[in-house]
Amino acid sequence: MHDESEMFRKGFDNRKAVLGAGHVERSWAAADDFNRPVQRMVTEFCWGEVWGDDRLSFKTRSMINIAMLTAMSQHHELSVHVKGALNNGVSRSEIQSVLLQTLVYCGAPATLAAFRTATAAMAEWDAAQVEEGA
Repeated sequence: MHDESEMFRKGFDNRKAVLGAGHVERSWAAADDFNRPVQRMVTEFCWGEVWGDDRLSFKTRSMINIAMLTAMSQHHELSVHVKGALNNGVSRSEIQSVLLQTLVYCGAPATLAAFRTATAAMAEWDAAQVEEGA
């Protein structure tokens, strides 16, 4: 990673702060010649440029992501970002409120699936917190 740009390094740090260092480092280590370019672009642009813009807090960005990922039915990414939201100080009550709002704008099927995904993600996050504390 020493050959990466300053924006990449900023993005990598932001990504670790939100998603957890272990998750991000494992993802980068698992990148191969085929998917490393997209991992680099996501890290540099999404996490460096966009998440690096301090006009919105990480907490606010997490809540926006939960709503958008619900709207797009992107359950894997929603799971990752629910855990990231908890890392960013978003409360379970706030996550619930965001998801309830998606019912109105995204529809019941998308919201029901998002609640299932969020419930599982929160349980995984809780288990990881216990494991880290052990």
